Amino acid sequence: MTASPGNATEGLTIGRAALRQLHASLLRDASDHAVTILQDAGFAAGAGVYQAFCAWLPGHAGVTRPEDLDAAQLDSVLTEFFQASGWGAVTVGPLGGAALALDSTDWAEAEPGTAETAMCFFSSGMLADFLGRLSGEPVSVMEVECRSKGDARCRFLSASPETLNAVYEEMSGGRGYEEALGG
Repeated sequence: MTASPGNATEGLTIGRAALRQLHASLLRDASDHAVTILQDAGFAAGAGVYQAFCAWLPGHAGVTRPEDLDAAQLDSVLTEFFQASGWGAVTVGPLGGAALALDSTDWAEAEPGTAETAMCFFSSGMLADFLGRLSGEPVSVMEVECRSKGDARCRFLSASPETLNAVYEEMSGGRGYEEALGG
């Protein structure tokens, strides 16, 4: 089957091994810039993931456009999409009054027990673009728990850039992210 320009998407499957090799190569050869490069590449990938989501919706969620999703469907639709796409299952819910938490116990980018800090930088960038498109507003995403550093789950917070900057400042001062969000 050949793809016509009308049904072509930006989506591309690279697999977990390729993403992990990209991590390893950047950390080995460009460690001072690895985080920024991975976040930027992830952000650039967000458009393709969103486009794939839009193409996936009619056959799986009973709606033709993301804006037609009921808020109550968001958790189940996103977990089904991300799991079917190979990223892993997610649960989605509000945290505090100003953030959304995405949790996964099997997130693709994580390599359990291999790091001392959160490592899903590509995913943070991708989710920022994807969720920004989904909400129609600019959002930032920060990973606050990561299976790579031995946590039971990867937890990504999504909120306005101002909110996550404030959370980051609070965390830098020793407060927990839940406390900083009032959740």
